[in-house]
Amino acid sequence: MQIIRVENLRHIYKTASGDKVALDGVNLSIDAGEFVAIIGTNGSGKSTLAKHFNALLLPTAGKIFVDGLDTSDEKNFWHVRENVGMVFQNPDSEIVAAIVEDDVAFGLENLGIAPEKIRERVDLALDAVNMSGYKNFAPSKLSGGQKQRIAIAGVVAMQTKVIVFDEPTAMLDPQGRREILSLVKRLHAQGKTIIYITHFMEEAAEAQRVFVMERGKILRNGTPHEIFTNVAEMKRLGLDVPVAAELADRLRKNFKLPQNILTADELAEALHR
Repeated sequence: MQIIRVENLRHIYKTASGDKVALDGVNLSIDAGEFVAIIGTNGSGKSTLAKHFNALLLPTAGKIFVDGLDTSDEKNFWHVRENVGMVFQNPDSEIVAAIVEDDVAFGLENLGIAPEKIRERVDLALDAVNMSGYKNFAPSKLSGGQKQRIAIAGVVAMQTKVIVFDEPTAMLDPQGRREILSLVKRLHAQGKTIIYITHFMEEAAEAQRVFVMERGKILRNGTPHEIFTNVAEMKRLGLDVPVAAELADRLRKNFKLPQNILTADELAEALHR
């Protein structure tokens, strides 16, 4: 069942130097419970597209439907935002309270949830992101990865069906990136629909499906194996590929290797054979 459908989406920014086309005829659909990644170079339209999923931006032309509702219809805004939560790359810009549990409760208070339900949901959300022991901490005392987990807890507490991650690991060190990706995978396993925007190709390779954007359009759409094992095409687009896929591509000059190698395990097994 589709949770998101995008039809001929165009978005134009008005700037001092004239109109800038950020999205140009985007079409895609995402099923409930799916984990998709969106990749592309800077300026390809990824973040602009992400902000349309919960009506932070509205189409210049075309339509987006979330859970069957047109995001352009003002009467649907509340329901759309109840169903689609967003996590951005800088947690400092998302944290609004001086205490962790108050920050996680912020969205629930805006929804008018009863206080006893808020406490229950906050505790469950903090437990889901492994931050239960920090609910009385000041966010300023936390690491970047911990702050990002608090931002994610705020979305988890709202019990949205879809979570859009717009480069959530961009400002984290490798350990922090691994922790956030592990959390994202757990949320997906629990039934959340995940839309994951990233510049890290190893992260994108964890998705079930990958959309490649270029100049405001969806250029490719396929499984990670279909997308990333075409190394020459990805390089032409100015994008990296997972390390194992690139190493396999180089080794093919001297070894007979299959074309669909994506992971280190697949590469090791192919070399062994």
